[in-house]
Amino acid sequence: MHMKSAVLAALMLGVSSFAVHAEMAAPTAPPEAPKFDAQGEPTFVNRSDVYEYKALDAYSEPAWVTAFVDAGKLPPLADRLPKEPLVYKTANMVDGNGVYGDVMRHVIGGRPEGWNFWAGRSYGWGGIDIGLVECLTRTGPLFEINSTDLQPMPNLAKSWDWSEDGMSLTVHLIEGAKWSDGDPFDTEDIDFYWNDVVMDPEVTPLMGASQETYGAGTTLEILDAYTFKMTFTTAFPEAVLYAMAYGNFCPGPSHVLKPKHPKYGGESYEAFGNAFPADYMNFPVMGGWTVVEHRPDDIVVLRRNPYYWKVDESGQQLPYLDEMQYRLSTWGDRDIQAVAGTGDFSNLEQAENYVESLKKAADPASPAKLAFGPRTIGYSLYPNLSANGWGEPDERAQAVRALNRDLNFRKAITYAMDRQRLGDSLVKGPFMTQYPGGIYAGTSYYDAASTSFYPYSADSAKEALKAAGLEDTDGNGFVNLAGGDDLNVVLLTGSEYATDKNLAEGVVAMMAEVGVKVTLNALPGKDLDDARNSGKFDWVIFRNSSELITMVQNTTALAPVGPTTDLNHRANAAGEMDLLPYEEELVSTVNAFIAERDPAKRVELAKTYQKVYTENLDGIGLVAYPGALIINKRFSNIPSGAPIFMYNWAEDNIIRERVFVAADKQIGAELHPNTLPGAPGDAGPMSN
Repeated sequence: MHMKSAVLAALMLGVSSFAVHAEMAAPTAPPEAPKFDAQGEPTFVNRSDVYEYKALDAYSEPAWVTAFVDAGKLPPLADRLPKEPLVYKTANMVDGNGVYGDVMRHVIGGRPEGWNFWAGRSYGWGGIDIGLVECLTRTGPLFEINSTDLQPMPNLAKSWDWSEDGMSLTVHLIEGAKWSDGDPFDTEDIDFYWNDVVMDPEVTPLMGASQETYGAGTTLEILDAYTFKMTFTTAFPEAVLYAMAYGNFCPGPSHVLKPKHPKYGGESYEAFGNAFPADYMNFPVMGGWTVVEHRPDDIVVLRRNPYYWKVDESGQQLPYLDEMQYRLSTWGDRDIQAVAGTGDFSNLEQAENYVESLKKAADPASPAKLAFGPRTIGYSLYPNLSANGWGEPDERAQAVRALNRDLNFRKAITYAMDRQRLGDSLVKGPFMTQYPGGIYAGTSYYDAASTSFYPYSADSAKEALKAAGLEDTDGNGFVNLAGGDDLNVVLLTGSEYATDKNLAEGVVAMMAEVGVKVTLNALPGKDLDDARNSGKFDWVIFRNSSELITMVQNTTALAPVGPTTDLNHRANAAGEMDLLPYEEELVSTVNAFIAERDPAKRVELAKTYQKVYTENLDGIGLVAYPGALIINKRFSNIPSGAPIFMYNWAEDNIIRERVFVAADKQIGAELHPNTLPGAPGDAGPMSN
């Protein structure tokens, strides 16, 4: 009798396991995105068609700037430019060489915290940072570069050479370029950035560059004033060139930063971070414009950098636009004002505003035009996969992390997501597509056949919860942990964007429908970043960064290849990782991708990555949709098909230093006409 019972129980267990498996919906191919005719297409060119470095016979500048030279307040233009400036080619500019004058009026929801980008102080986003900070290489304009010539564009780094064995890279800087206060830009700035920012564990740059960004064991050696060498532990890590672009290898002005650093006599790391508050004017930059005014909760004003190191083919020093304004409002107001014409530029990315914006832009009298790009805005839900202490979880959080590491539990999450309903809650129409997670559809390395999509099925979600050992044992509609308490998951999201909050609220409701209680924790920008980066979350909803769009940029973030590279799985305080088997496969695949130079083999590695990622639900994809560039019609040199985000944001993609306004369309709205940034620490800008 006992043996028969045991056999029967075993048979029943087998039947039960089979039933659970049978009742879960099988993964499918990802659904096709709806057709959307409003998406623009770029004109593809080679990098050499865009720019070159060379000396010209003569240079010119706005007449009002020359007045400063004549008054002895500014060196002559030829003395302010580098030996061989970066020269933009006229043929690549949609409307040709421009004219000087006018302003671009931005509206942003962020607030500047200070100007020490290298110690993690936000400039407020919305394009302020891209106007101030320049990096060794540049990627924004790559959306229009032919795939056969696809690699980062030189910028502050004029060129580079690989050693024969690929174990080192020699980088040559532009010679004779100067910071906006006239101090030379050279390898002193590189040395400080590498040794006292990247390699200093007490310093966290705004964009999170770390040693892992450039590969564990990588060293940097200064060779002369304009040359340095990086040495690696693997051959030809070409992803490093992308890691030299915004916002990673963007050197700061060492002559100003260094005295505030604790290593060189500064008071403390906290004092170093706060040394250049938001009311500090004329902080030295390499960008096209410099901050000359900040009125809290009102406006930030940038004026042209008289030492900017780029020109057009006729010798005109760039930028063409004299002033940038950033009204400090909300991100939603940015779209409204851009469509209305009281603002000039917006990355239309909050889908809730799409329909109304399209209606208004369709009016021939509208001052603004809308240009939609590819579907490269995508959100995922990321479960915290670290079970060995990252973020110092309490007993409840530790129990959630143990579940997060169970594939059945992650399946329950993805089966519970009615992505069509999530998309419709944001906007109805042909914008949204259901996003399975991983590499974005329509991008270079995407492969549909390697992508697993778990379709919406509440029944499958409930069966997956059972397979993970979760059932409603007290009859209140929510599943219970082994001790009897309701499972309660805390979902972290941002509070500044309506899209983030709406998606998070939808996730909370859908998880409740299958019996999982989720509590929403919506935080503003800096608090959100701190919570996410410190690992203090169960789940987080995050708008994906460039690595899942391009694969070649920020590549180390694709997997936990180092202690701090991965969004949802980092090392504990002791530097220990507790990777799941599929994560180990992701790590080996990403490392192989970084080291591989054969394009065909890279494609195959990307397919492997996508298969492992989507089968195992490393991140649970939600929705993806296109963004639209809203820009006032008076602006010229706006390239076709510029995405609001691909390799970088649209402010970089359109190459703002080349954008101009024809003389008869200028509106005379400058707040500081005929003024230039002064020396660091001055009370205000120079004026004639």
